[in-house]
Amino acid sequence: MTIGLFGGSFNPPHEGHRHASLVALTRLGLDQVWWLVTPGNPLKDNQALPSLEMRVAAARQLADHPRIVVTGIEADIHTRYTYDTIAWLQRRCPGVTFVWIMGADNLAGFHRWQHWQGIASRVAIAVVARPGATTKGPLAKAARALAAFRLPEYKARNLKRHKPPAWVFLHAPLDSNSSTALRARGHGLPASEN
Repeated sequence: MTIGLFGGSFNPPHEGHRHASLVALTRLGLDQVWWLVTPGNPLKDNQALPSLEMRVAAARQLADHPRIVVTGIEADIHTRYTYDTIAWLQRRCPGVTFVWIMGADNLAGFHRWQHWQGIASRVAIAVVARPGATTKGPLAKAARALAAFRLPEYKARNLKRHKPPAWVFLHAPLDSNSSTALRARGHGLPASEN
């Protein structure tokens, strides 16, 4: 079984998240995509972050697909960083191949993630084009550092068979939705009360 891991705050979840997941399911030949709704992104201010339960419920409602599984597992296993979550999942699911999915906007800042090189050495990575980041992402520091391990897009379906580090950039019709823009327009989830 091959499972795509798609992490984020999902504050709020939107069609761009679903779009990236469906692109990855199809283009990579994945069995499932798991949305890992984080209790709080270490690189962001989480003061006004809606509750995990609220974000998971909203994500489940939006995902509405038999092969997209929404989970808040990071809170249960007490991980804060992607590297630790992936390591935990790999220990508990030895027969599963995991692929990390991220938008091109995240690739631009991937070098700021804790143990980003370790993530790249543990799992193959699929980067899905995002508006405004389609050209910036592939030129980012992490993309340049991992350039020798980039597969041509026409080999995307083989990504799951490549030993990490391996990554591919997936071009697809762009979905302009973003959580930041939705919150700015007042379409976010209510903040949790602390």
